[in-house]
Amino acid sequence: MVGVVGGTRPALPPADDRDPDMTPGAAPVGTLVVQDIGGRRWAERRERAVEERRVTLALREAILPEPGASIDLPYARIAVRYVPAGRASSLGGDWYDAAPLPDGRMFLAVGDVSGHGLPAIAEMAQLRHALLGLSMTGACPGRLLTWLNTLVLTRLDDTTATAVCGHFDPATRLFTWAQAGHPAPILVRRGGARQLGAPRGVVLGATSSLPYGVADVRLEPGDLLLMFTDGLVERRSRDIGAGVSLIVEAAVATGLGTAGADLDAGLDRLLEAIGGPNPEDDTCLLAVAVTGEGPRHP
Repeated sequence: MVGVVGGTRPALPPADDRDPDMTPGAAPVGTLVVQDIGGRRWAERRERAVEERRVTLALREAILPEPGASIDLPYARIAVRYVPAGRASSLGGDWYDAAPLPDGRMFLAVGDVSGHGLPAIAEMAQLRHALLGLSMTGACPGRLLTWLNTLVLTRLDDTTATAVCGHFDPATRLFTWAQAGHPAPILVRRGGARQLGAPRGVVLGATSSLPYGVADVRLEPGDLLLMFTDGLVERRSRDIGAGVSLIVEAAVATGLGTAGADLDAGLDRLLEAIGGPNPEDDTCLLAVAVTGEGPRHP
């Protein structure tokens, strides 16, 4: 209310059409508040993403063998390259295994569970541990995948996975293997390389009516066997077939598998030659270099 003193009305201040929240050279207070809230939310999301990635990687490291570890045996040298995807949301269920069996053979496996994030990693852990346990029975790779497929169908709803697994017998140098919708291994021999012909085998979790076939190849001293997940060969700009061809060419060009070559350095050169790991998916590469030592087949 405006009072009247001495019969005259006091002069009012001039009207100001400016926004009361505005000062010269400054943004509206409301805008500043929105920007501040937006900045805090972005920072919180970033912190959550960093923490999720840390937890996810820690879980993977607890489940999988040391990804940079090498295994030296009298008859072979085994090396692994595992590179996680660049984002936590892209981390997937890729896995590998290399374990001696009670009968003296070596069990080798690589697999990939569909999906990404913690659910895929949890399912990966179940499949990896189940397959490793089943392998101790000494059953053939086709039977192992049949049992693993039953597990997926009955215990892991709406889950699919691919895998390739096999036995390497040092006494005969025979590699016997099977696959479930997974890229076949690549054999590097005497300066050349080729992908092995795959036996029949459908994706795990697809159906229980189709059997898993078995194939074998006799390895020679100096041979190199590459088992890998699709993150190594697949990109948005190319399909798996083109990626496999690129790996085959790079294996030859980089001298991978040549006599006396450093296996670890060779795998690093191979990854570099194909443009590095896939930033949108996990990359897993298991390499087995056969030496000239150990028992020979009759």
